Amino acid sequence: MVLGTKVSITNLDHANAYIEDCVKKREKTYICIAPVSTIVDAHADERYREIVNHSGLTTPDGMPLVWLGKWRGKRTISRTYGPDLMFKFFAISQTKGYKHYFYGGSQETNRLLVSRLREQFPGVNIVGDFPPSIMKVCQVESESVLRAINDAKPDVLWIGLGSPKQDYWMSNHRPLLDVPVMIGVGAAFDFIAGTKKQAPRWMHHAGLEWFFRLCCEPRRLWKRYLFGNTKFICLLLMNSFRKE
Repeated sequence: MVLGTKVSITNLDHANAYIEDCVKKREKTYICIAPVSTIVDAHADERYREIVNHSGLTTPDGMPLVWLGKWRGKRTISRTYGPDLMFKFFAISQTKGYKHYFYGGSQETNRLLVSRLREQFPGVNIVGDFPPSIMKVCQVESESVLRAINDAKPDVLWIGLGSPKQDYWMSNHRPLLDVPVMIGVGAAFDFIAGTKKQAPRWMHHAGLEWFFRLCCEPRRLWKRYLFGNTKFICLLLMNSFRKE
């Protein structure tokens, strides 16, 4: 737990094994990809905290969560980042025939996403995509769209709405969909499609990806990173003092 929110002790290999196991067992679940902003938002919102804590897996997407886990003695934890998780599971799917559906993004982003994944993983089984219009956080998707997803019979439904919207979406729609695994991967659609730039790997490892993204999208992300990261540090310090 980090500030009352579950963060799984996981890594890319463990997370992919969990996805495969759920697909094989047809076990319904959803997976949250949790950067620091998810922990801060969940701390402030009990309903959101419940949604994240009821996930089958909540992966540490931010390096501060990995560092915190290692400091607590969890040696197997490592960053489990949405785009990396997608790439690794698509590599697995290439030989095993798992079926994929994308919900989120735009028509152009999804076209590029599907094209690049098929180019990199020939023969991968992508059974559909749907770019939704702007929805409210708790809005339920139309019956026709949900029916189309169910009729396509995907094994994994990748959700690219951004947090917290994608986590609410997965929780709200989990009873309505037959797909075994739903995974909220945020901006992974854009990164893999090439419509948004990814930070260099050294910035990922140094915990500086947030700075790269802030420089790329300052108007959209300044609150999340400048206020959110500062709040996270303050909450951790306050929590630590209370335990002493």
